[in-house]
Amino acid sequence: MTADDPTLDAPAPWLEVDALLDDPGTRIVVCCGSGGVGKTTTAAALGVRAAERGRRAVVLTIDPARRLAQSMGISELDNVPRQVKGVDGASGGELHAMMLDMKRTFDEIVEGHADAARARAILENPFYQSLSAGFAGTQEYMAMEKLGQLRARDEWDLIIVDTPPSRSALDFLDAPKRLGSFLDGKFIRVLMAPAKVGGRAGMKFLNAGMSMMTGTLSKLMGGQLLRDVQTFVAAMDTMFGGFRTRADATYRLLQAPGTAFLVVAAPERDALREAAYFVERLAAERMPLAGLVLNRVHGSGAAKLSAERALAAAEALTDCAEEEAAGIPLGAAAGAAENLEPGGIVDHDGGKAASGTADGPSPAPAAPAGHPPVSAEQLAAGLLRLHAERMQVLARERRTRDRFTALHPEVPVAEIAALPGDVHDLDGLRLIGARLALDPAHTDAPD
Repeated sequence: MTADDPTLDAPAPWLEVDALLDDPGTRIVVCCGSGGVGKTTTAAALGVRAAERGRRAVVLTIDPARRLAQSMGISELDNVPRQVKGVDGASGGELHAMMLDMKRTFDEIVEGHADAARARAILENPFYQSLSAGFAGTQEYMAMEKLGQLRARDEWDLIIVDTPPSRSALDFLDAPKRLGSFLDGKFIRVLMAPAKVGGRAGMKFLNAGMSMMTGTLSKLMGGQLLRDVQTFVAAMDTMFGGFRTRADATYRLLQAPGTAFLVVAAPERDALREAAYFVERLAAERMPLAGLVLNRVHGSGAAKLSAERALAAAEALTDCAEEEAAGIPLGAAAGAAENLEPGGIVDHDGGKAASGTADGPSPAPAAPAGHPPVSAEQLAAGLLRLHAERMQVLARERRTRDRFTALHPEVPVAEIAALPGDVHDLDGLRLIGARLALDPAHTDAPD
């Protein structure tokens, strides 16, 4: 580390969260990032803060852990928005919350775009049931479907989306297109062709042109599965174009000026590397990035005491404690014995535990059974070492953040100071929101 290291102390514009939430032009906020960085808590905290500042907000979470419901005092979240009680509505705001049920959302699409008989055939089809319950990309696609539904209803001023937990943040952007392409792709069209031709001509086409392919597919997929797929495709014929159309419409919605992406990350190397990659992808897709939320940032109320000075002081105190245990007066050099007698220390006021006085050995204070006595010096040295560890964490987080800022100096940053425990209620969400909105130029970092 050098004074001219370009990655250190790089300037970063401040992300003005309250201005973003208060802007009536902001209709959708998408919280995204890698897994385990606090997207769900951040989305919920933004929802509470927006509602208590006068917005009619709804939070859509994809988190199956149901932490959002617990923190908002709701027994259970499902596919229907439910109002959150306990939110201060003095400014005219409300908060609703829901958790995506991807199968139910898929069922709603089928029921809304097919007649009753065809919808029943689709919903009972084994291939559809597997597709709607766990096909790769289905969750992300259905999250975007639900977002489109919520926006079309126009019941809320602000929709806050907690994106699905993914191995890669890019899955959220890619999956809707991927599923739409699959459902509207050549493979599905080939399987659909016999059903579209119909009757004997269809069977003749199937026997003459597809016998080799279906034989291969039957070996790979199994004959029953292939029949289920073909039945599903025949029933879904009129709906395939709609999947691509809706995927494209939702993609345009994400690019619209009323949408704001917040990339959530922890101040750790891997999380910020993923965040930087996502920032670049959003820019390439022309999606509006509002800024970076750096979560669980550590601070110290004694930041002026560096790790080096704390460790040096701890070492000095440890030496003093060892000298004391050996019967050497504090501050005296080893071997200086002008006030020592063979029987111990002459100075009565300087007598210590396990030392002697002119009248004989002084009694040592009793220590708890099984625990050696701990001196004030040892205790202070331990605290100093803990402080040094904290300062080393702070320095590592600052370097990691500054490397990101050096690569993306145009990205506004907001920091959420780490809390001593998890968030379990509305008060905890309010605290997160308040810390998220703090201006770092006018606020000392909390412990």
